Amino acid sequence: MLKLTNVKKYYGAQLILDIPHLELSARMNWLKGGNGTGKSTFMKMVAGIIPFEGSIEILSVDLKAKPIEYRRLINYVEAEPLYPPFLTGLDLIHFFRTTRKASKEEVDKLVLELGIGSFIGNPIHTYSSGMVKKLSLALAFTGKPAFILLDEPLVTIDQETVPLLYQLINDYFNRGTNFILTSHQSVDLDRLPPSKELILNDHKICVP
Repeated sequence: MLKLTNVKKYYGAQLILDIPHLELSARMNWLKGGNGTGKSTFMKMVAGIIPFEGSIEILSVDLKAKPIEYRRLINYVEAEPLYPPFLTGLDLIHFFRTTRKASKEEVDKLVLELGIGSFIGNPIHTYSSGMVKKLSLALAFTGKPAFILLDEPLVTIDQETVPLLYQLINDYFNRGTNFILTSHQSVDLDRLPPSKELILNDHKICVP
């Protein structure tokens, strides 16, 4: 379960999010809202990337009190990921495999399924945006996270990769992984597990 209590996020003096209380017990959550409503900000707060006021917990592990333990419970993919250009995909995969305690066989399977084996040994500055996104998806599904956050997962990936992404989501969902997704692009919800809608508007999240 993901729990937010008295969470507020400001950029300067501007209030972006104000969430007095939110508990997500649904396994698949669909975060909806117009441009500028704070969807990516919400995801980054939950991922532990940006500061905020209040408390966020996963499985009773508080982000501020136990930041390392908390971050091991969650994987996050930005809409357009940025990585140090001098690193290779192999460098990042090795780092994630070590920190997420994933097996080599598991990671090798992700590399094969996503078709990134031909370029992961090259520096990231040589990658196209689609290559970077495929790498980020491989990292997101590395290990056994309690939650995977996918912010605009269909951005920049080719049509051949879309069914692979759907299959990965279903496979991990069936293993017990929870998801929060956002997308401006058309998503075939019939190919995903049933989801609960979260509507972000006027700085708040409501559950219809």
